[in-house]
Amino acid sequence: MPEKPEVITVANSLKKKLLGKRIIGCNIYWNNIIAFPLINQFKKEIANQRINDIHTRGKFIVLSLDDYSLLIHLRMEGKFMFRSIGEEIGKHEHVELLLDSNISFRFHDVRKFGKMYLIPIEDTYNVKPLSDLGIEYYDSSLTSNYLYDKICNKKISIKTVLLDQSILTGIGNIYDDEILFMSGVSPFRKACDVSLKECQKIVDNFKIVMEKAISLGGTTIKSFTSEEGVHGLFQNELLVHGKEGSSCPKCGNVILKTKIGGRGTYYCKNCQK
Repeated sequence: MPEKPEVITVANSLKKKLLGKRIIGCNIYWNNIIAFPLINQFKKEIANQRINDIHTRGKFIVLSLDDYSLLIHLRMEGKFMFRSIGEEIGKHEHVELLLDSNISFRFHDVRKFGKMYLIPIEDTYNVKPLSDLGIEYYDSSLTSNYLYDKICNKKISIKTVLLDQSILTGIGNIYDDEILFMSGVSPFRKACDVSLKECQKIVDNFKIVMEKAISLGGTTIKSFTSEEGVHGLFQNELLVHGKEGSSCPKCGNVILKTKIGGRGTYYCKNCQK
């Protein structure tokens, strides 16, 4: 699943092609992609809206229109295609926005897990889904005390807690593994057993990993690309994720793989006590 760096990469690539364009129509080929509002209302309200800005909140791409915000969550394999209006619709192209300049902007999703929300612009951050999100890696309120207060009573694994988007938003499975490895914290540890000092390491490495991954365009793994022809490079920098059987870059021991909370987890038993 695309995480924060990949979502930022997508947003930046879309800016080059979408800013200033007007939406003149909309076709929906798989209704479940539209989470809010109802299909007919979505199609009616999005028409004649201009795309004025594109940014992100957590793992959501936010298209700021004249009167609404279009929130898009890519989920596992969502990506975008640009075609000319009237070109044949592909098998996995489920939402089509018709733009001026004869542009067909399409949401492609093999698994059909992606979601779109059209929210009145004044309510963008005050209602779900964005109102449920925690703080970003760059937020000035992200401190060791903030993280410690959020996790000190949780008896589930720190690996699972870091995936909770209501605490720290933007972390997915790949960067979770990297952050815990860099912090020397075992993914098996209960969150309530993680010390304030260790929380500081996690916060610091959260920022380091996000900033480096963003600078490299995110991580291209399996079927994820930000859009046609755009690929990230951070997979070349991964220390443990996907490295089962390789030597630990710190101590030389073998990188292990297990499952925690149903998620594939990579770690070094020696370095992450």
